[in-house]
Parts: sequence; structure tokens; C-alpha cells
Amino acid sequence: MSETKSIVVVSAGLGVPSSTKLLADMLADATVSAIGSRGAEVDVRHVELRDLAHALTDHLLTGFPTADLKAAIDAVHDADGVIAVTPVFSASYSGLFKTFFDVLEQGVLDAKPVLAAATAGTARHSLVIEHAMRPLFSYLHAVVVPTGVFAATDDFAGGSELRKRVDRAAGELAALVAGSHGPAAATPARKLVEDEFASPTSFETLLKQASEGPPEY
Repeated sequence: MSETKSIVVVSAGLGVPSSTKLLADMLADATVSAIGSRGAEVDVRHVELRDLAHALTDHLLTGFPTADLKAAIDAVHDADGVIAVTPVFSASYSGLFKTFFDVLEQGVLDAKPVLAAATAGTARHSLVIEHAMRPLFSYLHAVVVPTGVFAATDDFAGGSELRKRVDRAAGELAALVAGSHGPAAATPARKLVEDEFASPTSFETLLKQASEGPPEY
């Protein structure tokens, strides 16, 4: 019985249809094919941030996610790999895209393979992956695949060059995902809030730590 790997595709496109969603679908299909060629099955979950825009704003204000937003966050937490695609606004990722990753608890992306991709009207924004997206995911301790995929409007008409970049990036993501044995297998993840509730520190221990005072250096 072949192993099943889970991929979550996070797309921040605003239009219906959108070039961002089109690129996200291309990357998802190529990744499924690349992982499948390695003998594993793939479960793909699509997270459209457009549908979660109001829930994301409410979460920023209240600290509590709606059921749909929690399901999306949990999907990223449990995924073996993530494909993250954003349109370019003001020479960077969109606010909606950033907000989703802002509400993820620290540690969710630790050592998780991420394929970063972006769309824009012109090739002038092609460095957005290197100067904005890669630093963001590096800060979140994700493992960003070497090849980022940027697509301007003209790239979708050209076809072959974009397809080469998509296939190369998908192959890199597949290599990382197929080589893992569960989310963030390579590196021990930081403790999440849910972990703390599962194994809370006793009140007695907290009192003892407080009485001992801070360590001396």
C-alpha cells in the first residue's frame, strides 16, 4: 500500500477567475504528478483566502478563528508540504496573503517544505519571491524550495517557459515531501499552545521556579 502525502495550496487571488488561482492549480497538478512518480499518493487541499477574508479580519481582532478558518489553519499544520501563491500588490505579497500567515501560530511551518509563487501584470515584479516571500517563510522556519515561480500575464500566453519553471519547482517540492515521514519530520517542532494545554506545568512547579528567581550568569 502506497504512502499518502498531503499538500495544501494557499491561494490569495481576489478575482474569479484569477491568474493567481490558475498558477496555483498548475503547481498543484505538477506536484501531484511529481510525487506520484515517486510511488506516493497525494491528498490536495485548496485554501482560497478570498473566501476567508472576513474571518481573517475577525481573527486579528478577536483572536478566535471561525470554523472554516480553523480548518484551513489545521490543514496547513497537518500538511507535508505547502504551495503558497500570491498576487503582487505594491511590490510585495498581498495583505490578505500576509494576514493568513500572521494568524498561524509560531511553529506551524517549522521545517515544512514550501513552494513560493507569485503573479503580476508585468515582469517588473519578478523579484518579489526573493525579496519578500523567501524572507517571510525563512522567518517562519519553513524550508523554501530553491525554485520560486513568478508568472506575469504574458507568461500564461507563452506557455512552455512557465511550464518548465512549474515542473522544476514541483519536482523540488516533491523531493522534499516524498522524503519526509510526516509534517516537519526533519526538525523537532516548537511547542504550540495546544501542546502546552495537553501537558501543562503544575502550579507547584511554577511556584518553585518563581521562588528560585532568575538564573545567574
